[in-house]
Amino acid sequence: MKIIKLVGEMEVITGLHIGGGDDTMRIGGIDDPVVKDINSDKPYVPGSSLKGKMRNLLEWSLGTPHITKGHPLDSEYLDNPAFEEKKEALQTLLKLFGDKSGESGITRASFGDCRLSESSKEMKLSEAKFENTIDRVKGTANPRQTERVPSGVRFVYDIRIKVLDGDDERSFKDMIQKGLELIENDFLGGNGSRGYGRVKFHNKEQWEEIQL
Repeated sequence: MKIIKLVGEMEVITGLHIGGGDDTMRIGGIDDPVVKDINSDKPYVPGSSLKGKMRNLLEWSLGTPHITKGHPLDSEYLDNPAFEEKKEALQTLLKLFGDKSGESGITRASFGDCRLSESSKEMKLSEAKFENTIDRVKGTANPRQTERVPSGVRFVYDIRIKVLDGDDERSFKDMIQKGLELIENDFLGGNGSRGYGRVKFHNKEQWEEIQL
């Protein structure tokens, strides 16, 4: 076995919101804060958010949701005739992201939390964006403030892959790169239909081997 890693910066292009699950009421304050590190109180992007978004987009790109009825892909679906030409790619996806049945072995990819880059630590890291919901009957607006990480802030992403004997390393790298490009063309976090969460990944191809 060997482990390879891809480390680079993720640049926020439009305000990014990944909710922190804070249920504290703040009169006149932010209604929907972003997730923050409990010690530094600075925003970060959970690795689970990056992994989940990437897997979702890759499964859509391979046409699986209409067969799996919205459930995550699993080995039990691989014998479906609709997947005959995509079976190899689907097996790669299951090896990277996990297979509920366990038939693909251990999950190969791990996604670290994305921490602020050194160049971003002195930047403004928060902005309040007012959003309104409209009562269709009364025609009245219900305003709320959503916290966002502003454009220009950068986070460091760190993706690692275990390559076992018999694995196709090149197919792993290609799928991760495709996943990053799919996120760039879509969005990360919440409120993407409102223009939030456009990001750009730098250094998408410079894989390194970790010396064990």
